[in-house]
Amino acid sequence: MELDDTIVAIATPPGRGGIGVVRLAGPEAKAIAALLLRLKHELDPGRAVFGELIEPATGECIDEVVVTFFAKPHSYTTDDIVEIAAHGAPVVLRHAVELAVAAGARLAEPGEFTMRAFLNGRLDLTQAEAVRDLIASQTLYQAKVAAQQLEGALSHRLQPIKQKLVELVAMLEAGIDFAEDDVPVAAVETIRRRLAEVREPLAALEASFAYGKVVHEGMTLAIVGRPNVGKSSLFNRLVERERAIVTATPGTTRDLVSETVSLGGIPVKLVDTAGIRAAYDEAESIGIKKAYEALADADLVLVVMDLSQPAAEEDARLVEMLGARPKIVVENKADLQRQQEAGGRGQEKNGIVRTSALTGEGVEDLRRQILQHVGGEAAGQRESGFLTNVRHQGLVREAITGLDAGRRALEQNIPHEMMLLDLYTALHALDAITGATTTDDILNLIFSSFCIGK
Repeated sequence: MELDDTIVAIATPPGRGGIGVVRLAGPEAKAIAALLLRLKHELDPGRAVFGELIEPATGECIDEVVVTFFAKPHSYTTDDIVEIAAHGAPVVLRHAVELAVAAGARLAEPGEFTMRAFLNGRLDLTQAEAVRDLIASQTLYQAKVAAQQLEGALSHRLQPIKQKLVELVAMLEAGIDFAEDDVPVAAVETIRRRLAEVREPLAALEASFAYGKVVHEGMTLAIVGRPNVGKSSLFNRLVERERAIVTATPGTTRDLVSETVSLGGIPVKLVDTAGIRAAYDEAESIGIKKAYEALADADLVLVVMDLSQPAAEEDARLVEMLGARPKIVVENKADLQRQQEAGGRGQEKNGIVRTSALTGEGVEDLRRQILQHVGGEAAGQRESGFLTNVRHQGLVREAITGLDAGRRALEQNIPHEMMLLDLYTALHALDAITGATTTDDILNLIFSSFCIGK
C-alpha cells in the first residue's frame, strides 16, 4: 500500500442525510481540494471554512460546503487531511470524489485511513482494531469498551508485563554473553519467580476473554419449555413489547421468534421457541425441531416451567437433557401459585428464578441472573483493557505456552540458550498484539474488514 500518494473517500455512511463528508488525505490533499472549492478564507489548520463545491472547468457551484483542514502531523493519519462537509446527497458526494480523483487523488481502500495512522505510528494495532469495534458498536457499553481500547487500555495493561519479560530475557542473555567475565547468572529460584511474575497477569488477561468475547459479539439466549408455560409472555416482558403472539391455546408458537435487546450493555439475542411436546401436526413438529436447534446454538438457555401446575416429568427430562449447559430455570406464573405452595416445589430453590410474565414480578431478578452468567453485572468494576478480540486471545495463549515451555526447560536444567528460544516466542506473541512484529498478511486481513472512508 502506497503511503506517499493522496487518497479520497466518502467518510459518512451510505444513504441520504443532512451532512455527508468527503475526506482527502496525503501530501496533495490541500492542493487538490483547492481545485474543487471556492472558499471564503484560506484553509488554516483546525479551522472550519465556509465555501462552495464547484465544477473546476466552469466554476459552476454544485453545493455549499464547510471545509476543515488538519495539517500534518496533527491529524488522524499524520498526513495533511481535508474534510469537505456537503449536504448528504449521494450524487453530490460521489461527484466530489470523482472530481478529486480527476485532480490526482486515488480512491481509498477499506480501512486505509486507519492503516496509515497505524503505519505512521499514530496508533498501535490494538487501537486501530478498536476503531473498527467502535464503529460496529451496538450498545453504549460496547462503545465505551472500544473507546477504552482506542485510548490504549490493552496496550497499557500489556506494557509492564512485556517489560518484565524483556528484563528477564536481558538478564539471561547477559549471563550467556558474559559468562567468561564472571557475570553471575541468576539463581533458578529467581528465574522461576520472574517467569511467574510474567505468566500470572497474562493468565488473568486470557481469562478475561470469556467475558470480553460476549461484550464484543453478544450472546444468544433460547427460551424453551413445555407448551403454555408462558415462554412467549416472558419473551415479550424481556423485550418490553408485544413481539410474540400470546394466546391461552397451547402450541401457539410454531416458529422461532427472535429479538436483540441490551442487558447491561451486552447485546442479547432472545429466541422464543415452540413448546416441546409430542407434536400434533406437521407444522408443530417442524417448530419443535427448530426449538431443539435453537437450544443447541444458544449460549444460555432459559428453561421455563409453570409454577401454577404440579411438577411435570417433561420439565425434569428437559433439565436433565441440558446437563452442564449454561441454563437458568424459570418458574413462571408465580401470580397463580399463591394458593398452591403445597405442590411440592418449595418456596425457595437455589439457582431458580420465580417470575410472573403477567405482572412483571421477578423479571428484574431474571435479568440480573442472565448478566451473572456472563459477568456483566460487575462490568462497571472490571479492570479496563480486557480481551475482546480472538486474535489477541490466541497470541496471549501463545505467549503463555512459551513461558510454560521456558519453565519446563528451567526445571529440567536445559541450557539457558534453549530456554531463551521459548521466551522469545512469548515476546514475539506480545509484540504481535500491538503490531510490532505483525506480518503484511495479518494487516491486510484486519484492515480489509473496515468500512471505506475509515
